[in-house]
Amino acid sequence: QVRLVESGGGSVQPGGSLRLSCAASEYDGNGNCMAWFRQAPGKNREGVAAIHTPSSSTYYSDSDSVKDRFTITQDKDKKMVYLQMNSLKPEDTATYYCAQGDVHACTYCYGGSCRQYDFDAWGQGTQVTVAS
Repeated sequence: QVRLVESGGGSVQPGGSLRLSCAASEYDGNGNCMAWFRQAPGKNREGVAAIHTPSSSTYYSDSDSVKDRFTITQDKDKKMVYLQMNSLKPEDTATYYCAQGDVHACTYCYGGSCRQYDFDAWGQGTQVTVAS
């Protein structure tokens, strides 16, 4: 059973930055798709960003100018995935989840449209609140 643990959430003012981290108990640098999803109160969970671990190709949501503000990276040796979030907006307020799937899961991540059921390991989530 893969265990994913997120950290780095918190409260920031609009325009601020946060770096989320996801530590994986198992990490296949040649065969995983790692993703960040988020869920705001009263809304469905949505894909934010994903990274194809063999190639480090990245995918971002088309909404809320995520691609211009967020960056997903990986550290294969440390079994870590990161989400650097800059220029945060109140609409970024949500619980952020790290997820792991096999490499093919990234196939459907264009525009942030990762399919949740393609990911079989999930973290417990970390809360991000953006408010004045």
